[in-house]
Amino acid sequence: MSSRPSSSQSSSDVPNIQVIGQSRLGLPLLSHTWSREQAPRVLILGGVHGDEVEGVALAQALLAEAISTAAFGLRLTLQFITEVNPDGVLMKTRGNGAGVDLNRNMDTQDWSPIAQTERYQPGPHAMSEPETRHLAEQILNNKPQLIISLHSWKPMLNVNDAPNSKLCTQVAESIARHTGDRIEPNIGYSTPGCLGTWAALERGIPTLTYEIERGLALNEVIRRHKIAVIDGLRTLEKLV
Repeated sequence: MSSRPSSSQSSSDVPNIQVIGQSRLGLPLLSHTWSREQAPRVLILGGVHGDEVEGVALAQALLAEAISTAAFGLRLTLQFITEVNPDGVLMKTRGNGAGVDLNRNMDTQDWSPIAQTERYQPGPHAMSEPETRHLAEQILNNKPQLIISLHSWKPMLNVNDAPNSKLCTQVAESIARHTGDRIEPNIGYSTPGCLGTWAALERGIPTLTYEIERGLALNEVIRRHKIAVIDGLRTLEKLV
């Protein structure tokens, strides 16, 4: 299912809205994409963990701004999936409807069936969850030059650069000038089955895991981080 622009509007000024799949509980996974011909592609994700409301709120605020400004006026193809885990967003849980942590369910070389803690359930096997399969399909089909995944924990810009590339780090440096958040190549603990490893280290797609301060008032999340992300995208536009 998709929306189509009216004849009076440029196809690049309104998003193509698609249902790209369903969650474990049957909720729709929605994608909004602004296409620019021969432009770098960026994928912005929110709600991988449903209880990280700060990332969901920022993803939704960025989507609203993209709609009102025709995707920020940038020469980028931008795709938003603001709720990768709609089950978890609805239930306010980290995992999906089956209790699986989607950021431990990707089929990485280091995937493990052993949960490090109760919160990090990896699922019965890698890619067992429909949400991770649909996300992987979007990435493999659309081949973004950068993925930004919005989370919340300790304030941090966790950069996963592709081999022989500093693109993710350069975008993070632009963002950090607004937020003051530290830039880290390692989040500080083992993350088997995570998106950063799957996309950046194993498939060469730079991936920024953007950790917002947990518990920060949502209006402050948006005030502090929305312009930072947009400025990071401006930096990407100049680099690629």
